[in-house]
Formats: sequence, C-alpha cells, structure tokens
Amino acid sequence: MEHKQEKSLTDILTNMNTNVSSTERIVSGVAGGALIAYGVKQGGTVGVLLSILGGGLTLRGATGHCQVYDAMNINTADAQKQKRGADEKSGTFTNGLLASKIHVKKSVTIDKSPAELYQFWRNFENLPKFMTHLESVTVTGEKTSFWKAKAPLGTTVEWNAEITSDKENERIGWKSVEGSDIPNTGVVEFKPTSTRGTEVRVVLVYESPAGKLGAMVAKLFGEEPSQQVYGDLYRFKSMMESGEVITVEGQSSGREPMTKTAAA
Repeated sequence: MEHKQEKSLTDILTNMNTNVSSTERIVSGVAGGALIAYGVKQGGTVGVLLSILGGGLTLRGATGHCQVYDAMNINTADAQKQKRGADEKSGTFTNGLLASKIHVKKSVTIDKSPAELYQFWRNFENLPKFMTHLESVTVTGEKTSFWKAKAPLGTTVEWNAEITSDKENERIGWKSVEGSDIPNTGVVEFKPTSTRGTEVRVVLVYESPAGKLGAMVAKLFGEEPSQQVYGDLYRFKSMMESGEVITVEGQSSGREPMTKTAAA
C-alpha cells in the first residue's frame, strides 16, 4: 500500500510554489490592504493585530502561496484552471461569494454631437485617456482589440475583445472572447437630447474576478464598478467639452493624460 510522504515543517515554510488561484489572490490583496489601513487607523493592540493579519493576506495575494494550503495539500490555482475550462465549454459562470456577474448602468449628457463622441470612442485606443483602470487598449483588427487593465498589488488582467454591434453615431457593442481573465460584455449608446448635446449611456456586465467579496471590499475604498464607470464618464465629458480631464470632485488634472490608478 502506497503512503503519501508527509511534508516537513521546513518544506512548508520554504516552499513558495503558487497554490492560490488568481481569484483568491485578488481577494487576499484587497482584503489585506483594507485590514492594514483599518488597523493603522484603529491603533492599539487590536489595530496591530489587524495590521499583521492584513500583512499576511497581502503577502498571500502577492506571492500566490499559502502555507496553510501547502500543509493541507490544497491547490486552488490548479482547481481554478480546471473549472475555467469546464465553464468555457458549458458557457456558464459560477455564482457564489467568489464569483458573480456585475451589472453596471450609467449615463451622462455631453455638449457634443453624437458623431463626435462616437468617432472618439470607436477608436478603443482612446479609452485609457479617461478610463483610469485601463492600462492600454490595442486595436488588433477591424473588429478586435486587446485590453489590459490594472489590478491590485501591481498586477494586471487582460483579455481580447470583439465588436458585436456597430451602428455609426448611435451605438457600439463589444464582448471579451473565450478564455479571458475577466469575461465581460458592454455597450455604449449615443442619443441626441431634445435640447442640446448627447446622452452617453454605458451598460457593462462582467464576471468580477473577486466575486461578491471583492466587490464589497472595493466599495469601501470607492473603487467598486459603478463608481468607476461614473468617474470615467465624467472624465470623458470633461475631455470632450473642454479638452481637459476634470475629476468628479472638480479638480483639473490639466491637458496631459491623467494618472491611472489601480482598480479592484
């Protein structure tokens, strides 16, 4: 009878192979940062303990290694790869704490014509100029593009997208292709108003990499999806109307491309 070789304490403490899924890494990083910030603010013994716990979670997210998992022979990184393959074949997403679809709808009225706004947005490489979570978008074909977005702890997520609908000066629809880090779909509509200007309406649906838990933690730091899209649209409005990027708080960042921040 074959027996599994037990790991020594030294093996567990020194082994740094990745055994944590990308989903858990993002959640650990976001939650760890939240605990550190709260612990520092709280102060005292409780604050120190919370900061230490947060530091452990942050390290777990940064390295992708969990010593507790190692001791228990658990590897969620491999499990996530297998599950993603099964989901892609079935075309479904798993619901639950660590996986959920996020729906976002936002709109803003801009004092420009639908044609001007459509033409600017239709070149997806313009999007990082006002969408702070995007690091870059590269057009790869007539209807295809490659997207890279910032994530916590200096990491990035990326996906290929394809245009699903395109009605000149009226609407643009797109979706990520199979196997993307963040499965998502989106549409932007440009509707002339009865008075002047254009209503720009954005609808996004995507699978949150950190699921409901990540969305809840991100909301505490003002980085949840609806807040991001709200800020993006107002930066778009500012850029198209004045040539400058104005923050939602009303502070100008000038005509230079605005500094991009990490998105949870």
